Amino acid sequence: MATVEQVLADTDSRMQKSVEALHRDLNTVRTGRASPALVEGIMIDYYGVPTPMNQLAAISVPEARVLMIQPWDKQVMKAVEKGILTSDMGLVPNNDGTAIRINIPALTEERRKELVRMVGRKIEEGLVSIRNIRRDSLETLRSMEKGKELSQDDGHRGQDHLQIITDRFSAQMNEIRAEKESEVMEV
Repeated sequence: MATVEQVLADTDSRMQKSVEALHRDLNTVRTGRASPALVEGIMIDYYGVPTPMNQLAAISVPEARVLMIQPWDKQVMKAVEKGILTSDMGLVPNNDGTAIRINIPALTEERRKELVRMVGRKIEEGLVSIRNIRRDSLETLRSMEKGKELSQDDGHRGQDHLQIITDRFSAQMNEIRAEKESEVMEV
């Protein structure tokens, strides 16, 4: 039999995971700067097995607008190059035989606005996941109240705390939105 505290702790944990997932998702959104997160998740055909780039190569940022990818197995250079070209990132790899360099071009104003809209969609998805978690927890509290596992007063207090937790994580996501949008719009 769960207590109100356990339900709230579980809610807090699940919402925190949603915020972390949002952070990971937004790391793949391109800004004007080079970041290894841009290409880490690109899937490469490694001897017939789709494998994330970060499991096949060292990814570094030697300069502000340059990514360098050094595959550990030189036999996959062509596959890495092909994976980058087929990704929807719009990046052009330069293969020098030992490493692949990617110059990150400056973003156009139009592309920046498009990325801001994409960030907005991702944030909205995150907010929806938080609302879904809140709904699940609210249903749990209400069913506990109906089943006489807790009093009406405890149920209302639990719902108030649930709303406070939800507001806190929603505010965090909105802060993340503001940071990422200003990062994308930065010239």
